[in-house]
Amino acid sequence: MIYEKIYGDCGLVLVTVIWGGGFVASDMALDSLSPFQIMTIRFLLASVLMGGISIRNLKGIKKEEVTAGVFMGAALFIGFSLQIIELQYTTPSKNAFLTATNVVIVPFIAFLICRKKVGFRGIIGAVLASWGGTFVLDKDLSLGLGDGLTLICAVGFAFQIFLTSIFVKKYRASVLNFIQMCTAGILSLIFMIASGQVRFQVTAKGWWSVLYLGIISTTVCYLLQTACQKYVDETKAAIILSMESVFGTLFSVMILHESITLRMILGCIIILAAVILANSATEETTA
Repeated sequence: MIYEKIYGDCGLVLVTVIWGGGFVASDMALDSLSPFQIMTIRFLLASVLMGGISIRNLKGIKKEEVTAGVFMGAALFIGFSLQIIELQYTTPSKNAFLTATNVVIVPFIAFLICRKKVGFRGIIGAVLASWGGTFVLDKDLSLGLGDGLTLICAVGFAFQIFLTSIFVKKYRASVLNFIQMCTAGILSLIFMIASGQVRFQVTAKGWWSVLYLGIISTTVCYLLQTACQKYVDETKAAIILSMESVFGTLFSVMILHESITLRMILGCIIILAAVILANSATEETTA
């Protein structure tokens, strides 16, 4: 049992590293692609790959699995659509940290829907992680249009994390992921056509970026996330996944040469402390 929890924790940390690179890849893709074009390519590519991976399981697919996957995919679409639109108005590092505020939302969703009691350390960890995210805002904690969109997108991601934790314990992970990606892909395609973003003029950098997003940041990561959340509480999972903001900032500095400030460093430290606190809370509960 303890090895499964270690596997779950380490797997989710690996997901955050790859997702951190996804903020940079999305920013680079926006140079030649519109937000919904990126999402359409990303999720339809992931749908094809996950369909190939789960093709044997799809023969006995159940109505309940489809419904669960659609809910997960809708939450995923809301989160990513607002996140990538917001990237047009702010920096990747700021986008990453504001997205991480979903960590404080997840435990309250669990309480409201499942009446699941949240431990004191779990709440403190969630608040700490969210507080760490505010350190990338302006000194007066002002929010622009893009920042507001990202805070709304955080709600979408919070529901995706919560729903994954609930459904993965009931249904097959491969089927859930396939339906989830198909749902997000179809919604992205509909919005792409409705918004008139149908002309593609993609650069080589844009193609490499969107391929990274579709294959690595989506297919690999969501298979890994779904598998790992079988062994990790949803509140703890949200706190661990908030570390994507740390890696998003690091990759933005290394690849995009974005300047880093003392406030960003403090934010990273606070979020890492929140992850450690959440981990100790889970160990205390299971002891």
